[in-house]
Amino acid sequence: MKTTLKLEEAAQFILAIFLFSQLEYAWWWFPALLLTPDIGMIGYLINSKSGAFTYNLLHNKAIAIAIGLVGFYGNYSLLILIAVILFAHASLDRIFGYGLKFPDNFKHTHLGRIGN
Repeated sequence: MKTTLKLEEAAQFILAIFLFSQLEYAWWWFPALLLTPDIGMIGYLINSKSGAFTYNLLHNKAIAIAIGLVGFYGNYSLLILIAVILFAHASLDRIFGYGLKFPDNFKHTHLGRIGN
């Protein structure tokens, strides 16, 4: 099952690359921005609960899709770019086993414990 989930996430990452290719941004923006959603880890400087909230906010694919839809229907290319980067980053994280966080501990994710 783990392999199937990783393949599904890889397919979603490829979809994000395709969606990015439809935008009018230079290609170097994609790798330059790909790790920016990890700024959500800054909440862990306060405590685990705040960290999980800020991390999950920037790693939730439903939020990325919602931002993308607002960008698409409002014709805001910057919002579409943000959505594609959030979606791509979340997919890439999940390929490597980093899931959405529970508030008790950074290593406790919806995909299981990190490092086990």
